[in-house]
Amino acid sequence: MLSFSTNSLGSNENHRDRRGIMADIMRQNTTSIPADGDLGDGPAPVTNREAVLAVTAGFLGWALDAFDFFLVVIALPRIAAEFHVKTPAIAFSLTLTLMFRPVGAFLFGLLADRYGRRLPMMIDLVFFSVVEVATGFAPNLTTFLILRALFGIGMGGEWGVGTSLVMEKVPARWRGVLSGLLQEGYAAGYLLAAVAAFFMLDRWGWRPMFFLGGAPALLALFIRVAVKESDVWRKTKAESWSHLGRGIVSHWKLWIYLTLLMAMMNFSSHGTQDIYPTFMKQFRGLSAKVYSQVVIVMMSGAIVGGIAFGLASDRFGRKRMMILALLGALAVAPLWAFSSSLGLIVAGAFLMQFMVQGAWGIIPAHISELSPDQVRGFLPGFSYQCGNLIAASIAWAQAGLAERFAYPRVMAASAAAIFVLAIAATALGRERRGIVFGRRESGAAES
Repeated sequence: MLSFSTNSLGSNENHRDRRGIMADIMRQNTTSIPADGDLGDGPAPVTNREAVLAVTAGFLGWALDAFDFFLVVIALPRIAAEFHVKTPAIAFSLTLTLMFRPVGAFLFGLLADRYGRRLPMMIDLVFFSVVEVATGFAPNLTTFLILRALFGIGMGGEWGVGTSLVMEKVPARWRGVLSGLLQEGYAAGYLLAAVAAFFMLDRWGWRPMFFLGGAPALLALFIRVAVKESDVWRKTKAESWSHLGRGIVSHWKLWIYLTLLMAMMNFSSHGTQDIYPTFMKQFRGLSAKVYSQVVIVMMSGAIVGGIAFGLASDRFGRKRMMILALLGALAVAPLWAFSSSLGLIVAGAFLMQFMVQGAWGIIPAHISELSPDQVRGFLPGFSYQCGNLIAASIAWAQAGLAERFAYPRVMAASAAAIFVLAIAATALGRERRGIVFGRRESGAAES
Protein backbone atom coordinates (compact mmCIF):
# COMPACT_ATOMS: atom_id res chain seq x y z
CA MET A 1 0.00 0.00 0.00
CA LEU A 2 1.47 3.35 -0.98
CA SER A 3 1.92 5.85 1.82
CA PHE A 4 1.38 9.63 1.96
CA SER A 5 3.79 10.41 4.81
CA THR A 6 6.55 13.02 4.53
CA ASN A 7 9.86 12.87 6.36
CA SER A 8 11.35 15.91 8.01
CA LEU A 9 14.93 17.07 8.10
CA GLY A 10 14.59 18.68 11.50
CA SER A 11 13.94 22.26 12.48
CA ASN A 12 17.55 23.40 12.40
CA GLU A 13 18.00 22.36 8.77
CA ASN A 14 14.55 23.44 7.65
CA HIS A 15 15.18 27.01 8.81
CA ARG A 16 18.72 27.26 7.48
CA ASP A 17 19.45 30.41 5.53
CA ARG A 18 19.32 29.12 1.95
CA ARG A 19 21.15 32.10 0.52
CA GLY A 20 24.46 30.71 1.70
CA ILE A 21 24.11 27.31 0.07
CA MET A 22 26.23 27.76 -3.03
CA ALA A 23 28.71 29.98 -1.22
CA ASP A 24 29.21 27.27 1.39
CA ILE A 25 29.71 24.60 -1.25
CA MET A 26 32.20 26.64 -3.24
CA ARG A 27 34.28 27.71 -0.23
CA GLN A 28 37.59 25.91 -0.27
CA ASN A 29 38.84 24.99 3.17
CA THR A 30 40.14 22.04 5.10
CA THR A 31 36.78 20.90 6.44
CA SER A 32 34.64 18.19 4.91
CA ILE A 33 30.91 17.95 4.38
CA PRO A 34 29.26 14.62 5.17
CA ALA A 35 27.69 13.29 2.01
CA ASP A 36 24.33 13.05 3.73
CA GLY A 37 24.56 15.72 6.35
CA ASP A 38 25.43 13.37 9.21
CA LEU A 39 28.69 11.66 10.09
CA GLY A 40 26.97 8.77 11.87
CA ASP A 41 27.84 5.41 10.35
CA GLY A 42 27.42 6.65 6.78
CA PRO A 43 30.09 6.91 4.07
CA ALA A 44 33.29 8.91 4.38
CA PRO A 45 32.91 12.71 4.37
CA VAL A 46 32.94 14.49 0.99
CA THR A 47 35.01 17.65 0.59
CA ASN A 48 33.52 20.84 -0.81
CA ARG A 49 35.67 20.48 -3.91
CA GLU A 50 34.51 16.90 -4.56
CA ALA A 51 30.87 17.94 -4.31
CA VAL A 52 31.32 20.87 -6.69
CA LEU A 53 33.16 18.76 -9.27
CA ALA A 54 30.50 16.02 -9.14
CA VAL A 55 27.67 18.54 -9.61
CA THR A 56 29.58 20.17 -12.47
CA ALA A 57 30.11 16.84 -14.24
CA GLY A 58 26.48 15.77 -13.78
CA PHE A 59 25.10 19.12 -14.93
CA LEU A 60 27.30 19.29 -18.03
CA GLY A 61 26.65 15.66 -18.94
CA TRP A 62 22.89 16.15 -18.91
CA ALA A 63 23.14 19.55 -20.63
CA LEU A 64 25.17 18.16 -23.52
CA ASP A 65 22.82 15.20 -23.79
CA ALA A 66 19.82 17.51 -24.02
CA PHE A 67 21.64 19.77 -26.47
CA ASP A 68 22.02 16.88 -28.88
CA PHE A 69 18.40 15.79 -28.45
CA PHE A 70 16.91 19.25 -28.99
CA LEU A 71 18.89 19.92 -32.15
CA VAL A 72 16.40 17.61 -33.87
CA VAL A 73 13.45 19.28 -32.13
CA ILE A 74 14.47 22.75 -33.32
CA ALA A 75 15.61 21.76 -36.82
CA LEU A 76 12.78 19.26 -37.42
CA PRO A 77 11.08 21.08 -40.36
CA ARG A 78 14.46 21.64 -42.09
CA ILE A 79 15.44 18.00 -41.73
CA ALA A 80 12.06 16.90 -43.09
CA ALA A 81 12.43 19.21 -46.08
CA GLU A 82 15.93 17.92 -46.93
CA PHE A 83 14.82 14.28 -46.76
CA HIS A 84 11.60 15.11 -48.67
CA VAL A 85 9.27 13.70 -46.03
CA LYS A 86 6.45 15.11 -43.92
CA THR A 87 7.00 16.42 -40.40
CA PRO A 88 5.58 13.31 -38.61
CA ALA A 89 8.29 11.15 -40.24
CA ILE A 90 11.05 13.17 -38.55
CA ALA A 91 8.99 13.50 -35.37
CA PHE A 92 9.14 9.70 -35.30
CA SER A 93 12.92 9.99 -34.84
CA LEU A 94 12.20 11.65 -31.48
CA THR A 95 10.00 8.69 -30.62
CA LEU A 96 12.81 6.30 -31.60
CA THR A 97 15.28 8.14 -29.36
CA LEU A 98 12.88 7.93 -26.43
CA MET A 99 12.14 4.25 -27.13
CA PHE A 100 15.81 3.24 -27.03
CA ARG A 101 16.65 5.19 -23.89
CA PRO A 102 15.62 2.30 -21.58
CA VAL A 103 18.24 0.12 -23.31
CA GLY A 104 20.96 2.57 -22.32
CA ALA A 105 19.60 2.96 -18.81
CA PHE A 106 19.53 -0.81 -18.37
CA LEU A 107 23.07 -1.40 -19.61
CA PHE A 108 24.82 1.56 -18.03
CA GLY A 109 22.73 1.34 -14.85
CA LEU A 110 23.87 -2.23 -14.26
CA LEU A 111 27.47 -1.22 -14.88
CA ALA A 112 27.14 1.72 -12.49
CA ASP A 113 25.93 -0.47 -9.62
CA ARG A 114 28.52 -3.17 -10.30
CA TYR A 115 31.65 -1.20 -11.25
CA GLY A 116 31.04 2.33 -9.96
CA ARG A 117 29.57 5.55 -11.34
CA ARG A 118 32.60 7.10 -13.09
CA LEU A 119 33.65 4.52 -15.70
CA PRO A 120 30.17 3.88 -17.19
CA MET A 121 29.56 7.62 -17.37
CA MET A 122 32.79 8.20 -19.30
CA ILE A 123 32.06 5.37 -21.75
CA ASP A 124 28.54 6.68 -22.29
CA LEU A 125 29.69 10.24 -23.00
CA VAL A 126 32.16 9.10 -25.66
CA PHE A 127 29.55 6.79 -27.23
CA PHE A 128 26.85 9.39 -27.76
CA SER A 129 29.43 11.97 -28.91
CA VAL A 130 30.44 9.69 -31.77
CA VAL A 131 26.81 8.98 -32.71
CA GLU A 132 25.91 12.66 -32.67
CA VAL A 133 28.73 13.67 -35.00
CA ALA A 134 27.78 10.80 -37.33
CA THR A 135 24.21 12.15 -37.45
CA GLY A 136 25.51 15.23 -39.22
CA PHE A 137 26.69 12.98 -42.06
CA ALA A 138 23.45 10.95 -42.42
CA PRO A 139 22.87 10.51 -46.18
CA ASN A 140 19.21 9.48 -45.99
CA LEU A 141 16.22 9.11 -43.70
CA THR A 142 16.92 5.46 -42.82
CA THR A 143 20.46 6.19 -41.64
CA PHE A 144 19.22 9.21 -39.73
CA LEU A 145 16.62 7.12 -37.90
CA ILE A 146 19.16 4.40 -37.02
CA LEU A 147 21.57 6.98 -35.60
CA ARG A 148 18.81 8.61 -33.54
CA ALA A 149 17.94 5.20 -32.09
CA LEU A 150 21.61 4.66 -31.15
CA PHE A 151 21.73 8.12 -29.65
CA GLY A 152 18.79 7.09 -27.48
CA ILE A 153 20.97 4.36 -25.92
CA GLY A 154 23.60 6.92 -24.99
CA MET A 155 21.10 9.47 -23.74
CA GLY A 156 19.32 6.86 -21.66
CA GLY A 157 22.51 5.80 -19.93
CA GLU A 158 23.70 9.25 -18.83
CA TRP A 159 20.93 10.45 -16.53
CA GLY A 160 20.78 7.58 -14.05
CA VAL A 161 24.53 7.24 -13.70
CA GLY A 162 25.15 10.98 -13.40
CA THR A 163 22.28 11.50 -10.97
CA SER A 164 23.39 8.72 -8.63
CA LEU A 165 26.93 10.13 -8.57
CA VAL A 166 25.78 13.68 -7.79
CA MET A 167 23.07 12.83 -5.26
CA GLU A 168 25.47 10.58 -3.34
CA LYS A 169 28.08 13.34 -3.21
CA VAL A 170 26.03 16.32 -1.98
CA PRO A 171 24.69 16.92 1.56
CA ALA A 172 21.10 15.81 2.21
CA ARG A 173 20.01 19.24 3.41
CA TRP A 174 20.95 20.74 0.01
CA ARG A 175 19.82 17.82 -2.10
CA GLY A 176 16.67 19.52 -3.39
CA VAL A 177 18.21 22.74 -4.67
CA LEU A 178 21.16 20.92 -6.22
CA SER A 179 18.71 18.42 -7.74
CA GLY A 180 17.06 21.40 -9.41
CA LEU A 181 20.38 22.67 -10.68
CA LEU A 182 21.35 19.21 -11.97
CA GLN A 183 18.04 18.55 -13.72
CA GLU A 184 18.02 21.95 -15.40
CA GLY A 185 21.09 20.92 -17.28
CA TYR A 186 18.31 19.63 -19.56
CA ALA A 187 16.93 23.15 -19.99
CA ALA A 188 20.44 24.53 -20.40
CA GLY A 189 21.00 22.02 -23.21
CA TYR A 190 17.82 23.19 -24.93
CA LEU A 191 19.02 26.77 -24.48
CA LEU A 192 22.39 25.93 -26.07
CA ALA A 193 20.60 24.22 -28.97
CA ALA A 194 18.51 27.35 -29.52
CA VAL A 195 21.65 29.52 -29.51
CA ALA A 196 23.33 27.18 -32.01
CA ALA A 197 20.25 27.31 -34.24
CA PHE A 198 20.10 31.11 -34.01
CA PHE A 199 23.62 31.46 -35.36
CA MET A 200 23.93 28.41 -37.60
CA LEU A 201 20.61 27.06 -38.92
CA ASP A 202 19.77 29.75 -41.48
CA ARG A 203 23.41 30.23 -42.51
CA TRP A 204 24.73 26.69 -42.80
CA GLY A 205 21.73 24.38 -42.33
CA TRP A 206 21.12 21.68 -39.75
CA ARG A 207 24.09 19.35 -40.32
CA PRO A 208 26.94 21.48 -38.88
CA MET A 209 25.05 21.86 -35.62
CA PHE A 210 25.40 18.13 -35.00
CA PHE A 211 29.16 18.34 -35.33
CA LEU A 212 29.15 20.30 -32.07
CA GLY A 213 27.89 17.08 -30.46
CA GLY A 214 31.44 15.84 -30.12
CA ALA A 215 31.94 18.06 -27.06
CA PRO A 216 30.82 15.45 -24.46
CA ALA A 217 33.97 13.44 -25.21
CA LEU A 218 35.94 16.24 -23.53
CA LEU A 219 33.71 15.97 -20.47
CA ALA A 220 34.68 12.31 -20.17
CA LEU A 221 38.31 13.42 -19.84
CA PHE A 222 37.32 15.90 -17.13
CA ILE A 223 35.57 13.14 -15.15
CA ARG A 224 38.57 10.87 -15.54
CA VAL A 225 40.92 13.51 -14.13
CA ALA A 226 38.85 15.46 -11.60
CA VAL A 227 35.86 13.48 -10.29
CA LYS A 228 36.20 10.83 -7.58
CA GLU A 229 34.11 7.69 -7.21
CA SER A 230 31.07 7.66 -4.91
CA ASP A 231 31.91 6.45 -1.40
CA VAL A 232 28.26 5.44 -0.96
CA TRP A 233 28.70 3.01 -3.85
CA ARG A 234 32.00 1.71 -2.44
CA LYS A 235 30.32 0.95 0.88
CA THR A 236 27.08 -0.57 -0.42
CA LYS A 237 27.99 -2.16 -3.79
CA ALA A 238 26.73 -5.63 -4.65
CA GLU A 239 29.16 -8.47 -4.06
CA SER A 240 28.33 -10.20 -7.35
CA TRP A 241 26.10 -9.98 -10.41
CA SER A 242 23.65 -12.44 -8.86
CA HIS A 243 23.54 -10.38 -5.68
CA LEU A 244 22.80 -7.27 -7.74
CA GLY A 245 20.13 -9.08 -9.75
CA ARG A 246 18.35 -10.26 -6.61
CA GLY A 247 18.46 -6.75 -5.22
CA ILE A 248 16.84 -5.32 -8.34
CA VAL A 249 14.11 -7.98 -8.54
CA SER A 250 13.24 -7.58 -4.85
CA HIS A 251 12.18 -3.98 -5.50
CA TRP A 252 9.85 -4.66 -8.43
CA LYS A 253 6.91 -2.87 -6.79
CA LEU A 254 8.98 0.27 -6.37
CA TRP A 255 10.06 0.01 -10.01
CA ILE A 256 6.44 -0.12 -11.16
CA TYR A 257 5.54 2.98 -9.18
CA LEU A 258 8.60 4.95 -10.29
CA THR A 259 7.95 3.98 -13.92
CA LEU A 260 4.36 5.23 -13.64
CA LEU A 261 5.51 8.49 -12.06
CA MET A 262 8.21 9.02 -14.67
CA ALA A 263 5.81 8.25 -17.52
CA MET A 264 3.58 11.09 -16.38
CA MET A 265 6.53 13.41 -15.88
CA ASN A 266 7.90 12.61 -19.32
CA PHE A 267 4.51 13.18 -20.91
CA SER A 268 4.58 16.57 -19.16
CA SER A 269 7.96 17.63 -20.49
CA HIS A 270 7.92 16.09 -23.96
CA GLY A 271 4.30 17.03 -24.45
CA THR A 272 5.13 20.71 -23.94
CA GLN A 273 8.51 20.78 -25.69
CA ASP A 274 9.08 18.32 -28.51
CA ILE A 275 6.45 19.42 -31.04
CA TYR A 276 6.23 23.00 -29.70
CA PRO A 277 8.79 24.39 -32.20
CA THR A 278 6.78 22.96 -35.11
CA PHE A 279 3.58 24.38 -33.59
CA MET A 280 5.18 27.82 -33.36
CA LYS A 281 6.69 27.76 -36.86
CA GLN A 282 3.94 26.10 -38.87
CA PHE A 283 0.83 27.36 -37.05
CA ARG A 284 1.97 30.66 -35.53
CA GLY A 285 4.32 31.48 -38.40
CA LEU A 286 7.40 32.29 -36.34
CA SER A 287 10.71 32.27 -38.15
CA ALA A 288 13.53 30.03 -36.91
CA LYS A 289 15.38 33.04 -35.46
CA VAL A 290 12.35 34.41 -33.64
CA TYR A 291 11.54 30.98 -32.25
CA SER A 292 15.12 30.58 -31.08
CA GLN A 293 14.63 33.75 -29.04
CA VAL A 294 11.41 32.35 -27.60
CA VAL A 295 13.31 29.20 -26.58
CA ILE A 296 15.98 31.26 -24.85
CA VAL A 297 13.30 32.97 -22.74
CA MET A 298 11.33 29.81 -21.93
CA MET A 299 14.41 27.78 -21.03
CA SER A 300 15.56 30.59 -18.77
CA GLY A 301 12.20 30.15 -17.02
CA ALA A 302 12.82 26.40 -16.84
CA ILE A 303 16.19 26.85 -15.14
CA VAL A 304 14.81 29.33 -12.62
CA GLY A 305 11.77 27.13 -11.96
CA GLY A 306 13.79 23.95 -11.46
CA ILE A 307 16.13 25.55 -8.94
CA ALA A 308 13.37 27.48 -7.15
CA PHE A 309 11.06 24.49 -6.67
CA GLY A 310 14.01 22.26 -5.82
CA LEU A 311 15.02 24.69 -3.10
CA ALA A 312 11.47 24.90 -1.79
CA SER A 313 11.23 21.10 -1.70
CA ASP A 314 14.08 21.02 0.85
CA ARG A 315 11.81 22.86 3.26
CA PHE A 316 8.24 22.08 2.26
CA GLY A 317 8.57 18.55 0.88
CA ARG A 318 9.18 16.90 -2.49
CA LYS A 319 5.62 15.80 -3.28
CA ARG A 320 3.95 18.99 -2.12
CA MET A 321 6.10 21.20 -4.33
CA MET A 322 5.83 18.90 -7.35
CA ILE A 323 2.04 18.99 -7.14
CA LEU A 324 2.06 22.78 -6.74
CA ALA A 325 4.23 23.16 -9.85
CA LEU A 326 1.98 20.85 -11.91
CA LEU A 327 -1.12 22.75 -10.80
CA GLY A 328 0.59 25.92 -11.98
CA ALA A 329 1.30 24.31 -15.36
CA LEU A 330 -2.37 23.30 -15.65
CA ALA A 331 -3.44 26.90 -14.98
CA VAL A 332 -1.01 28.28 -17.58
CA ALA A 333 -2.03 25.83 -20.37
CA PRO A 334 -4.64 28.10 -22.08
CA LEU A 335 -2.22 31.04 -22.24
CA TRP A 336 0.52 28.75 -23.54
CA ALA A 337 -1.59 27.12 -26.29
CA PHE A 338 -3.97 29.83 -27.49
CA SER A 339 -1.86 33.01 -27.44
CA SER A 340 -1.29 34.55 -30.88
CA SER A 341 0.66 37.75 -30.15
CA LEU A 342 4.40 37.41 -29.66
CA GLY A 343 4.35 38.94 -26.20
CA LEU A 344 1.75 36.48 -24.90
CA ILE A 345 3.48 33.56 -26.64
CA VAL A 346 6.70 34.43 -24.82
CA ALA A 347 4.88 34.82 -21.49
CA GLY A 348 3.06 31.51 -21.90
CA ALA A 349 6.22 29.67 -22.90
CA PHE A 350 8.18 31.10 -19.96
CA LEU A 351 5.50 30.28 -17.37
CA MET A 352 4.82 26.80 -18.75
CA GLN A 353 8.45 25.73 -18.55
CA PHE A 354 8.91 27.45 -15.17
CA MET A 355 6.17 25.18 -13.83
CA VAL A 356 6.91 21.95 -15.73
CA GLN A 357 10.63 22.08 -15.07
CA GLY A 358 9.92 23.25 -11.54
CA ALA A 359 8.33 19.87 -10.92
CA TRP A 360 11.14 18.14 -12.80
CA GLY A 361 13.81 19.88 -10.74
CA ILE A 362 12.75 17.85 -7.72
CA ILE A 363 12.87 14.49 -9.50
CA PRO A 364 16.59 13.59 -9.15
CA ALA A 365 16.47 14.05 -5.37
CA HIS A 366 13.02 12.50 -4.95
CA ILE A 367 13.53 9.23 -6.81
CA SER A 368 17.14 8.87 -5.64
CA GLU A 369 15.85 9.04 -2.07
CA LEU A 370 13.18 6.46 -2.84
CA SER A 371 15.77 4.06 -4.31
CA PRO A 372 17.91 1.69 -2.18
CA ASP A 373 21.67 2.27 -2.05
CA GLN A 374 22.60 -0.99 -3.75
CA VAL A 375 20.54 -0.30 -6.91
CA ARG A 376 20.62 3.51 -7.07
CA GLY A 377 22.71 3.51 -10.25
CA PHE A 378 20.12 1.29 -11.97
CA LEU A 379 16.65 1.85 -10.53
CA PRO A 380 16.12 5.64 -10.91
CA GLY A 381 17.57 5.77 -14.42
CA PHE A 382 15.85 2.63 -15.68
CA SER A 383 12.50 3.73 -14.22
CA TYR A 384 12.96 7.16 -15.77
CA GLN A 385 13.66 5.73 -19.20
CA CYS A 386 10.88 3.13 -19.02
CA GLY A 387 8.59 6.05 -18.29
CA ASN A 388 10.10 7.73 -21.33
CA LEU A 389 9.26 4.67 -23.40
CA ILE A 390 5.62 4.95 -22.37
CA ALA A 391 5.67 8.65 -23.26
CA ALA A 392 7.67 8.17 -26.46
CA SER A 393 4.72 8.54 -28.80
CA ILE A 394 3.60 11.96 -27.58
CA ALA A 395 5.32 14.08 -30.27
CA TRP A 396 4.17 11.74 -33.04
CA ALA A 397 0.61 11.67 -31.65
CA GLN A 398 0.39 15.44 -31.29
CA ALA A 399 1.73 15.97 -34.82
CA GLY A 400 -0.77 13.48 -36.22
CA LEU A 401 -3.75 14.91 -34.34
CA ALA A 402 -2.80 18.43 -35.41
CA GLU A 403 -3.38 17.39 -39.02
CA ARG A 404 -7.01 16.59 -38.19
CA PHE A 405 -7.91 19.07 -35.43
CA ALA A 406 -7.04 22.65 -34.51
CA TYR A 407 -3.40 22.76 -33.40
CA PRO A 408 -3.97 24.93 -30.29
CA ARG A 409 -6.75 22.65 -29.05
CA VAL A 410 -4.57 19.58 -29.50
CA MET A 411 -1.76 21.18 -27.51
CA ALA A 412 -3.99 22.50 -24.72
CA ALA A 413 -6.09 19.35 -24.31
CA SER A 414 -3.12 16.98 -24.31
CA ALA A 415 -1.21 19.11 -21.81
CA ALA A 416 -4.17 19.44 -19.44
CA ALA A 417 -4.84 15.70 -19.41
CA ILE A 418 -1.17 14.95 -18.81
CA PHE A 419 -0.87 17.36 -15.87
CA VAL A 420 -3.90 15.89 -14.11
CA LEU A 421 -2.47 12.37 -14.42
CA ALA A 422 0.96 13.55 -13.25
CA ILE A 423 -0.56 15.13 -10.15
CA ALA A 424 -2.36 11.87 -9.34
CA ALA A 425 0.81 9.79 -9.80
CA THR A 426 2.80 12.11 -7.55
CA ALA A 427 0.16 12.07 -4.81
CA LEU A 428 0.02 8.26 -4.76
CA GLY A 429 3.67 7.80 -3.79
CA ARG A 430 5.64 8.10 -0.57
CA GLU A 431 8.43 10.50 0.29
CA ARG A 432 11.81 9.96 1.98
CA ARG A 433 13.17 13.50 2.01
CA GLY A 434 16.57 13.85 3.66
CA ILE A 435 17.27 10.14 4.12
CA VAL A 436 20.94 9.38 4.80
CA PHE A 437 22.57 7.45 1.95
CA GLY A 438 25.01 4.68 2.82
CA ARG A 439 23.37 3.65 6.08
CA ARG A 440 21.80 0.26 6.53
CA GLU A 441 18.27 1.64 6.88
CA SER A 442 18.57 3.64 3.65
CA GLY A 443 19.30 0.47 1.75
CA ALA A 444 15.93 -0.99 2.57
CA ALA A 445 13.63 1.18 0.51
CA GLU A 446 9.93 0.72 0.98
CA SER A 447 7.89 -0.14 -2.08
